[in-house]
Amino acid sequence: MTKYILVILLFPIFIGCSSDSVNNNNKYLPNYNFSIDINMDLPLYTNLQFTANPVYIDQAGVGITGIFVMNTGSGYVAYESTCPNQEIASCSAMTLNGIMAVCPCDESEYSLFNGQSEGKEYPLKQYRVDVINPSLIRVSN
Repeated sequence: MTKYILVILLFPIFIGCSSDSVNNNNKYLPNYNFSIDINMDLPLYTNLQFTANPVYIDQAGVGITGIFVMNTGSGYVAYESTCPNQEIASCSAMTLNGIMAVCPCDESEYSLFNGQSEGKEYPLKQYRVDVINPSLIRVSN
């Protein structure tokens, strides 16, 4: 009987651990729900068919100030394009410099391969990417 009680008590712990989830806890950036389907056959997104060619998507309702999406060669990543280590301000919309996202407020650079910036508390806010078929991906939060 005690085995069954132990299993019942530990079951919620295992349910809460998902490798699919993305940690979006950042005190500066709110979590807005969105979903966007990206058709890489469209000219706007054809760069995503090739490794290390990020695309900025600034469609209304997608992210806070938009998102960056990139093919890493082993899959796709999507990140918020708002500076992750400060309050949202007029300079918070990041820009692309090759495979780096640059925060104009403090000139910090973040790798679009892993979302990290040296010496910063928060990495880029990452979003979930699902490959629907070879030419269609879905980015969501």
